[in-house]
Amino acid sequence: MSNTLKPQLSEAVKTAMRAKDSARLGTLRFLLAAVKQKEIDGRRELDDSEITAVIEKQVKQRRESIAAFEKAGRLETAEQEKAELVVLQEFLPQAATPEEVDAAVQAAIAEVTRQGVSGPAAIGKVMGIVKTALAGRADMSAISAQVKTKLA
Repeated sequence: MSNTLKPQLSEAVKTAMRAKDSARLGTLRFLLAAVKQKEIDGRRELDDSEITAVIEKQVKQRRESIAAFEKAGRLETAEQEKAELVVLQEFLPQAATPEEVDAAVQAAIAEVTRQGVSGPAAIGKVMGIVKTALAGRADMSAISAQVKTKLA
């Protein structure tokens, strides 16, 4: 069970405190609180892949908030969310290139086709395969749209 991400987050909090970077500090504390809550709920310590999943959830929430705030004309709040998004993305693995994403989607579609699955069930199967292949490295909502167009 690898666990290098949690100490890295704690160290980032300390660094933000020393630098008196209140915006970064708030985001990191919120992230650590989400990780600790997940640990308390599961009654065990999380490994790096589970912490990455928590970070992905936070990133997804920020993206949705940014879209909602921009739609409502609350640009200042949207900028705040964008700043938090940048901080959160620092702790995700290196983003997959469009070529890697495309290759993973093609491979997953080929695998599902070999299994003889088609229709809406195929989308779910493909997404399951792609999600494990690109965990934390790509925006799954964008990939979902790509999968739907390729299977249509």
